[in-house]
Amino acid sequence: MNRSMTVLAAALGLVLSVGSAAAVPAAAATPAAPSTATAQGYTPAAGLAAKSEDANNKAFYEAVMKSARAKQAANPYLLVVAVTYDASQAPSFRTVISQSAQIWNSSVSNVQLRSGTNADFRYYEGNDSRGSYASTDGHGRGYIFLDYAQNRQYSSLRVIAHETGHVLGLPDHYSGPCSELMSGGGPGTSCTNPYPNTTERSRVNSLWAYGLAAAG
Repeated sequence: MNRSMTVLAAALGLVLSVGSAAAVPAAAATPAAPSTATAQGYTPAAGLAAKSEDANNKAFYEAVMKSARAKQAANPYLLVVAVTYDASQAPSFRTVISQSAQIWNSSVSNVQLRSGTNADFRYYEGNDSRGSYASTDGHGRGYIFLDYAQNRQYSSLRVIAHETGHVLGLPDHYSGPCSELMSGGGPGTSCTNPYPNTTERSRVNSLWAYGLAAAG
């Protein structure tokens, strides 16, 4: 009887393990994300001033814009900027990253996200006590880090769409409602909305208005 119960428990444990791995793995051997000086998390970091967060967000957006501008200098009056991302270092989230890109591409018209190798920014995955965050070194290179634990606790699609919002120039606003994508983890774990609201969509379109001509 004891042996039968042990076998049953082991089998159940295997099923649960496989089910969890299909969602978001608890750990995996992935390349470490580049070390940088600035980062913005999905949830507010203790002691991080709003002014500092705004500066970090601006640096990330400007780094991506600088990269896109350099690659598309031959078309300075392009009305729609194509920002390229590389999800190869975040294989567990590849599908959700694609869904996030589709959400943004259907929400705004002056900038579009495209998957590719010559990327303006990259996604990484792994374990980090800071959770998920967008970061830049301020020299034209930026990335989004996706933390396993946080993506189990919160809606992964909302987390990724939120962090991608930083790429497009939006700051955090943790005190906002669930209907506001950039409120991030502020509304709590029950909030699963992955869509930017009207104000956020308008802001992104304004930031990327007239494509690279405006940034030049």
